[in-house]
Amino acid sequence: MKKNLNRILSCLAVLLIGACALSCVEDPYEAGPNGSSISGNEKVTHPQRKEGRIVLGYCTYYGSKTPDAEVLTHINYAFAELYVRDGQYVTFKLQGDEKRFQQIVNVKQQHPELKICLSFSHTVTNPDNFQAGGFSVMASTEEGRKAFANDCLSFLRKWNIDGIDIDWEFPGLSWSGHACDPAHDVENFTLLMKQLRETLGNQYLLTYAGYVMNVQGSGDNRRFIDIAAVDPYVDFVNLMTYDIAAGSEGQHQSAWDRPDYYWDCVRAINAYTSAGVSPSKLVLGIPFYARHAWDDSDGFKGCVDYNKFATEYPASKGFTTENWDERGQVPYVARNGKIWAGYDNPKSIGLKAEKVLAKGMKGLMYWDYDADDAAGTLRNAVWDSVMK
Repeated sequence: MKKNLNRILSCLAVLLIGACALSCVEDPYEAGPNGSSISGNEKVTHPQRKEGRIVLGYCTYYGSKTPDAEVLTHINYAFAELYVRDGQYVTFKLQGDEKRFQQIVNVKQQHPELKICLSFSHTVTNPDNFQAGGFSVMASTEEGRKAFANDCLSFLRKWNIDGIDIDWEFPGLSWSGHACDPAHDVENFTLLMKQLRETLGNQYLLTYAGYVMNVQGSGDNRRFIDIAAVDPYVDFVNLMTYDIAAGSEGQHQSAWDRPDYYWDCVRAINAYTSAGVSPSKLVLGIPFYARHAWDDSDGFKGCVDYNKFATEYPASKGFTTENWDERGQVPYVARNGKIWAGYDNPKSIGLKAEKVLAKGMKGLMYWDYDADDAAGTLRNAVWDSVMK
């Protein structure tokens, strides 16, 4: 995102007069044509876009890179958050600085075929907001659902973007301390998606970040998403096939097929197709990071972006990367010879793309764009694998 030809040319000019090259990166929100690294006259060529296939990247409000639209069909901007007061939905706002969102929207001006969606989170980060019920409260009434849907429509028209992505993690379950109502959240999520579809019509995209399992529990204690009930209202689902077994000793977070693990990509896909969802409405998730644990309590970071492997996983501390799990068909970081953290690399991305396309799925998505290295190793691998 933040590296581009104009800035590189500026850096060369500065070097010629003996100034510091760091002056080239004064504005972290400076827009550019792509975020890939350029070396000399080197130009990377990619397969042409294939109609109907999806390569989707989540770009965060706290990121700084301008996404390379040459290797993306969709961007989900993460995130916007809900404002609830006294048990009623009031409004929503972008998280972080609006300049960052404008940076992403500007990419579409040069690449009108690119689809940009606004993704909503259950989290609260803005200093003028606090957790007061979020999705659970907003979706609990028809009034709240309609007000939210109307606000979404106004936002899409104002910014001329393409759709809404709901990342409620998850109905009936409280992660990160957000509110939940196990007796009603699952049903209310379905009603929310129904209302969004009715308000937005078919000219806008409607998607959601899907858990790897179907709805669980019964009666007044249900959690996750009723896949079959929501299916008629959405264009496609972004399967969160990462963090599946995070923190489980010796288990990869995103193994393709490991029946001996807590869960894997194959079982996640089967959960949706068994519920009646067409494979053509499914997009498989790829982590651009390694996951060891949920926290840093053992003295090491629980989550490490791909672009930080060299500094966070040094051989001096017993780490090795690019180890390969043949059964799960994924790489992993080892420490002192034992699996430490699971991630994806170009090899596993290529294998996953081949398998999902063979199943008739739409393609791959990833979290998140800024976690890639300067050369675009992972994002290029996703595009090249899906579009080959």
